[in-house]
Amino acid sequence: MFLVTGATGNVGAELVSALARAGAPVRALVRRPETPLPDGAEAAVGDLNEPGSLGDALKGVEGIFLLSGYPDEILDRARDAGVHRIVLLSGGSAELEDLGNAVSAYMTRSERAVRASGLAWTFLRPRAFSSNALRWLPQLREGDTIRAQFPDVLVACVDPFDIAAVAVKALAGGHDGEILDLTGPAALRPADQVAVLAGVLGRDLRCVGLTNDETRAELEASMPREYVEAFWNFYVEGALDEATVHPAVPEVTGRPARTFADWAAAHADAFR
Repeated sequence: MFLVTGATGNVGAELVSALARAGAPVRALVRRPETPLPDGAEAAVGDLNEPGSLGDALKGVEGIFLLSGYPDEILDRARDAGVHRIVLLSGGSAELEDLGNAVSAYMTRSERAVRASGLAWTFLRPRAFSSNALRWLPQLREGDTIRAQFPDVLVACVDPFDIAAVAVKALAGGHDGEILDLTGPAALRPADQVAVLAGVLGRDLRCVGLTNDETRAELEASMPREYVEAFWNFYVEGALDEATVHPAVPEVTGRPARTFADWAAAHADAFR
């Protein structure tokens, strides 16, 4: 049995579906028992912020797909329940090991805790998700102009479908002790992504890059200050490289990584 945490998120939902399609026994950790799940998947009610709620969810589990940033007690409970393997969804900023950066810090601490747990592990370090383009939905409902933050930053964004495909392989074993950097096949700027969306949607979209001051104002209005500083460090000060294309997706899955255009075509209905 495999337990998927974050089962309703962009990656977790893809992973639950992938495991169910493969006929693997999969249990989705959800907060509400009525949460819709694919055929073949079972629900377990629990909350990662409350490790004591995970007792039933951990029964008979061999491997866990785990999100970063939650109490280390989860790992103790998993080991005591007989879990053998953790596949941790981390990120590229974990490599920085910058405990002064709010994002890097929680990913770094989670990786360190998993290493110290005594369980077999695989770390997945995806770069920005293709699905981050969904943040433009409110603007697209208002018109054909997208105001993009960090317009000059190149990102080899990865499709959550591919992250899930790699996670399936890691949960099955064979990648224990590996750190897998996950990207798409090409680095794109926001304007490049908008151009792809324009073609997929058949709309004459225009991308307007925000200045640093405009970007900072938007960020400060939408998230805590420590996360604003983290993203500023990544994208303005250049601490995080998300432009380099890594080969892990094709190496693990045996097929090319999906492009941003592939993701956009598969999710076109979300933009309409």
